[in-house]
Amino acid sequence: MTVFHVCLFILLTLFDHSFGQLVVNVKNKGGDVEREKIEANTTSDSVRLEFMSKDGTLVTQFIDYKSNIQIFRIYVPWEEERGIVQSKPQVLCFVTKFGKNEFISADAMSKLRQKNPTAVRTPEEDRGLERHTLNLLVTLDKASVLSPHLYNICHDAVDSTYAKETDIKLITKALNKDTEKVMTALKNTELEKHTRCKDTSDIAKPCFCQYHLCIEWYPCGLKYCRGKDSTGKVVNYRCGIKTCRRCLSFEHYARQKMFCLWDDL
Repeated sequence: MTVFHVCLFILLTLFDHSFGQLVVNVKNKGGDVEREKIEANTTSDSVRLEFMSKDGTLVTQFIDYKSNIQIFRIYVPWEEERGIVQSKPQVLCFVTKFGKNEFISADAMSKLRQKNPTAVRTPEEDRGLERHTLNLLVTLDKASVLSPHLYNICHDAVDSTYAKETDIKLITKALNKDTEKVMTALKNTELEKHTRCKDTSDIAKPCFCQYHLCIEWYPCGLKYCRGKDSTGKVVNYRCGIKTCRRCLSFEHYARQKMFCLWDDL
C-alpha cells in the first residue's frame, strides 16, 4: 500500500468516526463492493457523499442546497508506471447545477438509519449517463460568490476546478444573484479550440479531457404510503427511500495532456 493510499485510508477512517451518519456497502456493476459514507448537515443545508474506488481514487459529491450547486471532487492517484512520479494526487473539481429532485433533502438524509450495516446494497433505479461539458475555470479565491463551501472543498484544485456556463447562468438567475459579479470568478477555457486529449500526441500540450465516474448508490427520493390516522382519515406518510445509480461524464480543459492520462484508455 502506497503512502497515498494510507493517507486516504486514515481520512476515510476519521470521516467514519467523526462525521459519518450513514455507511453503506454497495456492489458496483463490476462486482466490487465500495463503501460509501454519507453525511448530512442540516445547519448548512448540505450533504456529502464519499467513497474510494478499487483503484484508489477518492470521490466526493457535495451538495449545497442553498446555492443550488453540487460539487464532484476527485483525488486521482498518479500512475507511476506511466513514468510520472508525484508525491501528491491529482485533484479535480466539477461544479454543476443541482436539481431538487436529484437527491433527498439534507433534513431527510439526517434522519436515515441503517438497520443492517453489513448488508451489500444495490440501487432500485439506474438513471444512466449524464454528460457535462464544463467550459469555465473557477477562480477559487472568488468562488464564494457561487457557494461558501466551494473553496474549502476544492482548495487543492486551484487550476482544475471547472463549471459550465449555462449552469452558472441558471443558478444565478434562480437565486437572483448578480450575473456579472459571479462571472468575474470564472474564466472561459475556450474548450472548443482544443483537441481531445487521447488524440493529442504531445504530453505537454493543452487539450480537452473526459473524466467518467459512477455513484453506485444514493437516496434519490422518498417513498410515500397511504394509511389511516387515529381518526380514520386517509393520509400519506413517508415509508422509505428510493435509491438510484448515476454515471457522469465530464468534458473539461486540461492544461497539459499529462493531467488527463486516463483519456488514453
